[in-house]
Amino acid sequence: MGSQFCFYLVAIIMLSLVADHITISGSLDLDPNFYDERCPLALPAIKRVVEEAVQQEPRMGASLLRLHFHDCFVNGCDGSILLDTTSNFTSEKFALPNNNSVRGFDVVDRIKWEVDIACGGPVVSCADILAVAARDSVVALGGPNWEVQLGRRDSTTASIDKANTDIPSPSMDLQDLITSFSNHGLNPEDLVVLSGSHTIGFAQCSVFRNRIYNENNIDSSFPGEEQATCPLTGGDSNLAPLDPTAALFDTKYFDNLVMNKGLLHSDQQLFSAGSDQTDSLVQAYSSHPDAFAMDYVNSMIKMGNISPLTGDQGQIRCNCRTVNSN
Repeated sequence: MGSQFCFYLVAIIMLSLVADHITISGSLDLDPNFYDERCPLALPAIKRVVEEAVQQEPRMGASLLRLHFHDCFVNGCDGSILLDTTSNFTSEKFALPNNNSVRGFDVVDRIKWEVDIACGGPVVSCADILAVAARDSVVALGGPNWEVQLGRRDSTTASIDKANTDIPSPSMDLQDLITSFSNHGLNPEDLVVLSGSHTIGFAQCSVFRNRIYNENNIDSSFPGEEQATCPLTGGDSNLAPLDPTAALFDTKYFDNLVMNKGLLHSDQQLFSAGSDQTDSLVQAYSSHPDAFAMDYVNSMIKMGNISPLTGDQGQIRCNCRTVNSN
C-alpha cells in the first residue's frame, strides 16, 4: 500500500514539475535552479546530512564522490548504482569495481529520507542526490564549490555487465584510460583533472599491491612505506591513503605523481607514461591549485551531464534502493 501511494504521489508531483521545464523534444534540460520553486529546502537538506556524515567520518566524503563517478560511467548519471538486486537484474554493487568497495549507501538513504520530508514527498531523484552529495563532499573537505545541474530522473534497471566493462580499472594503462573516458565524452584533460578526486580517500591493498611490489616507475622510498600496510599475501582490504592528506581536497595527489609516488597504477600512468599532454597537466595542477580547482568544477559538471534521464524518462524513486512499483 505504501509503495502504491508513493507511486501516485510521484506522478502528481512530476506533472507539476514537467509543466515548467518541458521542451519540444519531450525531455528536460538540466538546470541548477530545477528545485528552487518546487522544493527550496532540498539542497540545504542534502548539504546538512553530507556535512554531518563527513564530520563523523572524513573518508565518507570520498565514498560519496566515488558513488557519483561509478554511477555516471554506467549508462549515465541515473542512480542505477543504488539499486539492489531483483528478479530482473543483478545489482551493480556486485560488479568487480564495486563489490566490497563502494560504500555510503546508508548515507544516501538518510539523505533521501530527510529530503523527502523537506519536500513533502519524493520530488528529488536519487541521481540528483548523488550529484549534489558529491559536490557537498568536495566542499566539506576543502575543495571548490559549483552549481550542480539538476533535473535527472532515476533508472528502472541496472547493468552489472556494463559496470564491469565501463568503470575504469586501477590497473589500466594510459591509452586504455583515455579510451574509457572518451567513450563517455570526456577528453584527456577531463581524465587528469577528474583523477584528481584521488586527493581524498583511501584504496584497498588488493588494488595497489602489484604496483608497490612489481613496478619500476616508482620512487625508491615509496614501496617500503606502503608494504607495511599491504603485505605480499593477505590483507587485501587493508587501506592506504591515496595521497598524504586524504581528508583534505588539495593538490598533493599531483605532487605525488610528479615524485612517482602515485598509489595506483592508473594514477601514475598520468605522469611519465609517454604523454606530453597528461604530463604537462599533472605538473600544472601540482604548481597551480587554482587552475586545478577551476578545471575540476568544469569537468565535474561535464561528467554529471553524461546521458541523464529527463522529462518522462525513468522515474523519481521513493526508495533509492528499489524501483517504484506501479
